[in-house]
Amino acid sequence: MKTTFLKIAFLSCSILTIISCSSDKEEDSVGIIIDHPMQDDPLTTSNTANYMVDANASKETVALFYNLKRLSRTKTAIGQQDAFNSFYQDAGGESDIKKNTGYDPAILGSDFMFITDKNNNEQADNWFYQQEQKIIADTKNAYAKGMINTFCWHLREPFKEESFYAADMSAEEKAVAFKSILPAGANNEWYKKKLDKIASVVSSLKGANGELIPIIFRPFHEFDGSWFWWGADFCTADEYKKAYQFTVDYLKNVKGVHNILYAFSPDNSYTTEANYLSQYPGDKYVDIIGMDNYGDFNNQGQTGADKANSKLKILSDYAKAKVKIAALTETGYRVTNTTPAIANWFSTLLFSALTKNDIEISYMMFWNNNTDGYYTPNNTASNAVDFKTYSSKTRSALVNSLPKMYEMPK
Repeated sequence: MKTTFLKIAFLSCSILTIISCSSDKEEDSVGIIIDHPMQDDPLTTSNTANYMVDANASKETVALFYNLKRLSRTKTAIGQQDAFNSFYQDAGGESDIKKNTGYDPAILGSDFMFITDKNNNEQADNWFYQQEQKIIADTKNAYAKGMINTFCWHLREPFKEESFYAADMSAEEKAVAFKSILPAGANNEWYKKKLDKIASVVSSLKGANGELIPIIFRPFHEFDGSWFWWGADFCTADEYKKAYQFTVDYLKNVKGVHNILYAFSPDNSYTTEANYLSQYPGDKYVDIIGMDNYGDFNNQGQTGADKANSKLKILSDYAKAKVKIAALTETGYRVTNTTPAIANWFSTLLFSALTKNDIEISYMMFWNNNTDGYYTPNNTASNAVDFKTYSSKTRSALVNSLPKMYEMPK
């Protein structure tokens, strides 16, 4: 959880974009990406849609699902939130990852927050609309580079629409906010208008040949904590499931949006599969089995990395059994002037968490850099070499080592 930094970003109205126990020999023995069919699951190039939320997904979206699943057998794609616009010390230019490694990340993270803001009047001189246009341009740019786009949504509460943090709401508001957006709830029409906006934007995302650009969408993330108004203290498991299901059904069936993969993404509080699935909306509603995890990597050493690995193994095992995609949907260790880098955090601790115990994690994503701190070092940071070592491992993938994610292999 990155609560403090998110709150700073929110209050300032700046863009919220806002490991190795394995030897090199073991790493290299993983081999090349396997085409079709895959070894131990029934997924093929011809039946992929059968395992997806949207049976009518665009061909590029189907290919993305297949290739993410395929990728997870040998590599984990590396991503960053708002990589094209958020830089350590406001350095500007190329992404900080590219400054360091020579290559952009494989995943670009974005947010629907400003796009659905009440102050977005869709006029050219409106700041929020300008952010919308910037996010759309970045998404198209990432797709053109062969990258993967993922969106979260820090949705403001439905009363004053001023904050997504429960701490900024009254007790009365917190008690009813989430319930109010459910079908027949007082704010369900309000919520549908927000989804209408998302549907409009996602349906407008098109590549050079007019094809729809696929995105990953993870609504109501980190719900097992209570820092957001959709958190565990403010809704029952059944209410959460209904809200998630409504969101998917509305976008897919009512609005006809067919270029989304849906991600389920609690924080790291679970320790068993049963606990992880306690608010799970069902396989028919989830493509990507995810987890956000900052706590286990917060200066916890190898012990923390092993805890993270055991939780990722739960995801990986479920994804293998159900033909889903496992992902570390947010993570990182933020370095600042007062919080120094941890030696070998990337190349040893994080890498081991992502690779031990034969787990298959398709992608992971760091949160965004900003003026005062970073999750991924640029080329001038003290731990630049550590990150470069991690990102150049055979099991890691920046954009240069991705396959063609939007095409089925021949």
